[in-house]
Amino acid sequence: MRDVLDELVRRVADGETVGVGTVVATFSSAPRSPGAAMLVGPDGEVTGSVSGGCVEGAVYDLAQQVVAEDQPVLQRYGVSDDDAFAVGLTCGGIIDVYVESINAETFPELAEIHEAVRAEVPVAIATVIEHPDADRVGRRVVIWPDRVSGTLGSARATDAVVDDARGMLATGRSGSLHHGPDGQRRGEGMTVFVNSFEPPPRMLVFGAIDFASAMARLGSFLGYRVTVCDARPVFATASRFPEADEVVVDWPHRYLVAQADAGRVDERTVVAVLTHDPKFDVPLLEVALRLKLAYVGAMGSRRTHDDRLRRLREAGVTEGELAGMASPIGLDLGARTPEETAVSIAAEIIALRWGGRGERLTVLDGAIHR
Repeated sequence: MRDVLDELVRRVADGETVGVGTVVATFSSAPRSPGAAMLVGPDGEVTGSVSGGCVEGAVYDLAQQVVAEDQPVLQRYGVSDDDAFAVGLTCGGIIDVYVESINAETFPELAEIHEAVRAEVPVAIATVIEHPDADRVGRRVVIWPDRVSGTLGSARATDAVVDDARGMLATGRSGSLHHGPDGQRRGEGMTVFVNSFEPPPRMLVFGAIDFASAMARLGSFLGYRVTVCDARPVFATASRFPEADEVVVDWPHRYLVAQADAGRVDERTVVAVLTHDPKFDVPLLEVALRLKLAYVGAMGSRRTHDDRLRRLREAGVTEGELAGMASPIGLDLGARTPEETAVSIAAEIIALRWGGRGERLTVLDGAIHR
């Protein structure tokens, strides 16, 4: 919903009632992840997507029906349905889409959620999407790290879901929770979708060179909050890196230590070391390889890589820590230009995140999406 939140808030503030379809579960090679959303305004205008084009027409019609009848619907689309080809989901996946009607009366916390997301304050929305009591379907609670707004129909159910949802929020995960009708830990009957709005993951690019400019553009495109850092003020300027969220003049290792001490890096953070200069690289990598990060990559030739390993070993970095370094950085795409190299690095980050092998899909068998 992050992609459509601005438009949803604008329409609700204007007094409109909007049909909202949200992907709440996926199976097999579904094209969008849980949390993907699509809005249908009273003027018929569509914002967002739940399937990349496969079932948008069917969800469009269902959203208009839900608004007219003021009754939420959980609908499954996929190859297991007789109408799979009719709605267009021919990619082999299955998605569950929860469609609801939203306006200022049904969702009074919406503006506050919007402000939290803009301020990068973690917040989650937990919505009942299945329940034997139809009156509980559509109930929601809004969960911040330190407070809660709303109820799921009973204190027991609310407390159980809030506890689990806070755990999901801490790791930035969106997905469904399954409890008994009154929040029982063991049981079935109530399904709650938790939509987490955590601050975007960080990409720290060290080395204010042309490759860093391309990496900042691609990192921003992929949804990272991008920082470019270099100790040389003549190169580390905002005008050279307009796509970066911030440009910092500091010694790389000192900056990373300060960010880690302040709790501003986590297991989603990726680090790209592009300086290939040992006076910057070695102390920086000593720090980075000892943190819990999603990715640490270092640019350089094979000779630079071998020299870097020697220097890091002399500095006391263990073989286990060195195993966490992607060097030389990126996948073998035959990249030449800074832009192509940035794609190579991004491809490696994505492959490691989702367990991809970096091979051509045409020579592989099995599911495309893991």
